[in-house]
Amino acid sequence: MRILPTRARRVIAVLVAGLLTASLAACGGDDEAGADSFTVGLLLPSRAVPRWEHSDKPLIEERLKELCPDCTMLYANAENDATRQRQQMISMITKGAGVLILDAADTRALRSSIQEARRAGVPVVAYDRLAEGPISGFVSFDGGQVGRLQGEALLEAMGDRPRARDVVMMNGDPTSPNAAWYRSGALSVLTGKVRIGRTYATQGWSTDNAHANMSAAIAALGPERIGGVLAANDAIAAGVIAALKSAGVRRLPPITGQDADLDAVRRIVKGEQYMTVYKPFRAEATAAAAMAVALGRGEDVRDIAKTNTDSPTTKDIPSVLLTPTAVTVGTIEQTLVNDGVYTIDQICVPKLRSACERAGLLR
Repeated sequence: MRILPTRARRVIAVLVAGLLTASLAACGGDDEAGADSFTVGLLLPSRAVPRWEHSDKPLIEERLKELCPDCTMLYANAENDATRQRQQMISMITKGAGVLILDAADTRALRSSIQEARRAGVPVVAYDRLAEGPISGFVSFDGGQVGRLQGEALLEAMGDRPRARDVVMMNGDPTSPNAAWYRSGALSVLTGKVRIGRTYATQGWSTDNAHANMSAAIAALGPERIGGVLAANDAIAAGVIAALKSAGVRRLPPITGQDADLDAVRRIVKGEQYMTVYKPFRAEATAAAAMAVALGRGEDVRDIAKTNTDSPTTKDIPSVLLTPTAVTVGTIEQTLVNDGVYTIDQICVPKLRSACERAGLLR
């Protein structure tokens, strides 16, 4: 491609101009605020999972503004389309972004774009998913622990005879390395203790695809044989529950989730979903913003990232891996409410008031 060198030169010109500005500011004394200004590009993967737009984007933007008041942020959502996300990355580089925070729609497909960013002098922080290619930092939660929390909760909910009926595993999108990470963690707990009746990958983490897969599991096993569902996240859990209801199942088996979506928390209150995994998004957003600002200033991110992670292409990536928490009906208040994620009023809408009273959320 002949376009890339031109774009790279544009970015380098912007960076050189920034360095010249910094030098002049250092000499001028009163103009130092202008030296600490650069553009951060934020690229998120989809709108299928509510957290990206509702939590991650505003939290990252808020923290960037606190850490670097003169910085600006460019934002793009890939709508689960890797080709679109590649174009969005190129556009941000062309517009002079000094650093990128990337949650890859497809971690392998974005590898060449990350290589292009490196050649253009633009460091990339992998956010939530470990992208392939020469990334400069990684921020996420311990995916193995997410799966273990789901598996442990499912065993607890299934009671003393977990092998009496089958478990359906509704895994995440196979293009996401997190999906395999979650699955491995769950299986480390479930293997040898339950029968896995059916296993599915859920393309795009889509509720509709989860509904179709769960309908197939119900047809193959019969609803009476399904003792629990390991749903990788809350969007998948929503599809699972809808499929079970469509099949006429009145007493739902225990169903796991992840992301602590508001609708999922309400389902937990109603008794339709057994648990979710809460990943404090503010901590993740804060770490990503801090890494981006450090890289934009030319500082060492290892002052922030105390752990190293290996990807299929890159070794010893400076990383921040945060700790997730299981949430059931009895722990909603002490986790999500106390952390300010949701208020009681947001959770306990009028039609859920009696269920909230039973759960101890209304006194």
